[in-house]
Amino acid sequence: MRVALLSYRSKPHCGGQGVYVRHLSRELVALGHDVEVLSGQPYPVLDPGVRLTKVPSLDLYREPDPFRTPHWREIRDRVDLLELATMWTAGFPEPRTFSLRAARLLRQRLDDVDVIHDNQTLGYGILDLERAGLPVVTTIHHPITFDRRVDLASATTWRRRLTLRRWYGFLRMQGRVARRAGSVLCPSESSARDVVADFGVDPRRIRVVPLGVDEVFAPPDRPRVPGRIVAMASADSPLKGVATLLEAFAKLRTERDAELVVVSRPAPGGRTEQLVDRLAITGSVRFLSGLPDDELAALVGSAEVACVPSLYEGFSLPTVEAMACETPLVVSRTGAIPEVVGRDGLCADLVTPGDADDLAATLARLLDDPVRRARMGSAGRRRALATFSWRAVAEATTRAYVDAVDVRRRRDAGGGAGGGADADR
Repeated sequence: MRVALLSYRSKPHCGGQGVYVRHLSRELVALGHDVEVLSGQPYPVLDPGVRLTKVPSLDLYREPDPFRTPHWREIRDRVDLLELATMWTAGFPEPRTFSLRAARLLRQRLDDVDVIHDNQTLGYGILDLERAGLPVVTTIHHPITFDRRVDLASATTWRRRLTLRRWYGFLRMQGRVARRAGSVLCPSESSARDVVADFGVDPRRIRVVPLGVDEVFAPPDRPRVPGRIVAMASADSPLKGVATLLEAFAKLRTERDAELVVVSRPAPGGRTEQLVDRLAITGSVRFLSGLPDDELAALVGSAEVACVPSLYEGFSLPTVEAMACETPLVVSRTGAIPEVVGRDGLCADLVTPGDADDLAATLARLLDDPVRRARMGSAGRRRALATFSWRAVAEATTRAYVDAVDVRRRRDAGGGAGGGADADR
């Protein structure tokens, strides 16, 4: 099958969506499919056999000059003007503008593609592709409405809240597109429920396909570093709970030697760095970013405990990756995390999200119990291998493709109308 996999930003270090694009595309090719990834910047890392078609934006958020104003010679068309105007008025344009560019490109090549797979772009251009006759499967990892709620709750001024509401303005579009989607994939039952509740998607159109873990995440071949705690989370996103972890770690440091390594790059001088300074834990906390998979796996395997302090997760790849490394876990009791680790308590200790005292006490108990850590790590490894496989993800996704193509053929044979844009677009 000829698959066009769309993702508006896909570099693995941008988050789980980039990891999803890389590993799913590789396994789809291994199953015999022809896979073309269409992506905006930052572009993905892809494996041999997967084709990349670059769909360049104005790249307004690139480092080291995010929120830049481009030279007028960079403006190519009306979509570029829309992207720039949205950024200038505090909105986030990429899902919409990427979808419009990808649709324009693919409408010229309708005979080259059997199915479109949208990786949570949920832009109006996706509806245009359905209207053009292409079957579409959409992955929604989780509705970004959760990010908006957490960010608004953490905003301290009315000006900041107003800016955030404008930034998240793309969610209205995403909800409209999601409700029109014929086939939706979610990585967990929890995420599926949230997509139904927040986006109003018909639950009959959703199938749950858990994500996988790459084989590079394996138990370490050397002793773990005593007292080391590792977390893989965006440091400056309130949703990821790093502030709670830092507060909990500061409490731990008053009674024991410990080290915290956070796989993230906080903004220089931002609230995360300020909190580290205020808690006086600068010498015991390290932030690392841009690690290749083998180094990331080695880091996770070097820790005595891994922590996922998020306030919400639609799946949580870091949780599965730690389990695959036999690293025992302390995780938040929220979103899909209990579903991922299992509800029997064998693979992880669960804590109340946002509760630094609960997190500190639970980390301390686990650090003090090497026998339990070993038992928990072994159980996590068994669960990761038995439950989370990228090959299984690709096989289940292929079944969704086949169903979407069959539905489209039956609709076309019956003379039914294809998908179209909402009237209030």
